[in-house]
Amino acid sequence: MIIERFSNWREGFTERLEHDGPWDSWTLYKMSYETEKMNLIPDFSGLQAPKLLTNIQLLPHQVEAAQTVIEKMNGKAILADEVGLGKTIEAGLIMKEYMIRGIVKKVLILVPASLQNQWVTELNVRFFIPAIAYRKNTPIEHYDVMVMSMDTAKKSPHREKIYEQNYDMIIIDEAHKLKNHKTQIYEFVQSLKKKFCLLLTATPIQNDVFEIFYLVSLLKPGHLGNYETFQASFSATKNSIDGEKYLKELVNQVMVRNRRQDTGIEWKTRKVHTIPVRFTEEERRVYDMIGELKTVSSIFSSSFTMVTLLKEMCSSKEATYLTLNKMMQKGISNEEKEYIDMIMDKLANLEVNSKAEKVLEIVKNADDKVIIFTEYRATQAFLQWYLHSQGISSVLFNGKFSKSKRDWVRQLFRERDQVLIATESGGEGINLQFCHHVINYDLPWNPMKLEQRIGRVHRLGQEEDVHIYNLAIENTIEQKILDLLESKIDVFEKVVGDLDDILARKA
Repeated sequence: MIIERFSNWREGFTERLEHDGPWDSWTLYKMSYETEKMNLIPDFSGLQAPKLLTNIQLLPHQVEAAQTVIEKMNGKAILADEVGLGKTIEAGLIMKEYMIRGIVKKVLILVPASLQNQWVTELNVRFFIPAIAYRKNTPIEHYDVMVMSMDTAKKSPHREKIYEQNYDMIIIDEAHKLKNHKTQIYEFVQSLKKKFCLLLTATPIQNDVFEIFYLVSLLKPGHLGNYETFQASFSATKNSIDGEKYLKELVNQVMVRNRRQDTGIEWKTRKVHTIPVRFTEEERRVYDMIGELKTVSSIFSSSFTMVTLLKEMCSSKEATYLTLNKMMQKGISNEEKEYIDMIMDKLANLEVNSKAEKVLEIVKNADDKVIIFTEYRATQAFLQWYLHSQGISSVLFNGKFSKSKRDWVRQLFRERDQVLIATESGGEGINLQFCHHVINYDLPWNPMKLEQRIGRVHRLGQEEDVHIYNLAIENTIEQKILDLLESKIDVFEKVVGDLDDILARKA
């Protein structure tokens, strides 16, 4: 195909020159006037982008968030809205506004691999921003707006190619993945030149207060002091009301956080239930035997290994058996081998999974779509078999699925199966507003993982009250996890702000 320059304008221009006009065109004048007016705006009071975005209905809290970031935070901010309120929309609006004003041209967007195509679609269709997804040999120097997987970006040779570019804006989705300053991705992001930078996460604190220190340090080094001064001032904020308020004030200078109840939208209620489960005598006997392993074998002296096994035993014998079998492959004494063999035999003979029976009861009473979250693939497979044996159809979800497979699984769940059984990675990147029952079969140590899970259903478009069932086996490690979750939620609320219910309220 031959591409030629359009030259028809010359004839009309020559004719006007020869006849001294006509030189006026009201349409062209108005277009020129609007262009000049836009370029002559002296400050950032108000946004220009919303009136140009015809493919999206912006909500007031989204426009306000974008305006706050641009006018008060100089384009460096943590967007920390609760799950489902549209942080991606806010980031796209901020980017578009800067582009209209000619301040931003080249943008790098780092996201989990599973969200890469979703970002590209949103930017192109809703914001008319020509973004592309990075692939292995994409010449990044030729494209202005690039969406790239975090895991890809941090590795050679991609990392070096990125360092060679001069980006006007960096956007990082699921930014809580940067909480550990010793990781490769944190060091990579820290090394990027950042004129403007947006960090998107509903959970800026997941375990302790130092996570917010490292996130803020990426945006504005020194805003919270150095590590030593921060540790001295805020590591024990629970004992100082003034310290809590001061830290929250500092964080709020670089963070925008909208809660569902503040948006003016009528949200469905969360109804959280803590469901106690009691082991059978046989299950309890095996659980106690596992607890004694640390006195029998040095392999299990590691608290991590022991905690893992105890959690697995609270999940399923299948998950426990696999871990013990791996341990058997290591160099162990005959005495250790005999004891582990004894546990594995008892596991094999267990006929009841008390927690699975409780799940069956909840699913039957729900009489609607249900999502079950487990932390173990072996448990996931067991639950599908168990529910099938009881006449209940289910589909498995894995965060490593390709986009097309994720969409296919979502469609199967919506149209065919009653239950979706997801591992932890299913807590990100899939929206399931047509379901309103969530069973947390295994409890994570991190309360924000619970929030991510619940956020799959409790978001814009949900038409029913959302029921959350947190299962915990009595007098086991799961009881300790519940207590720890409470204390971590307390830290989050002191620094970031109130959190929607993820655990049942204590009487």
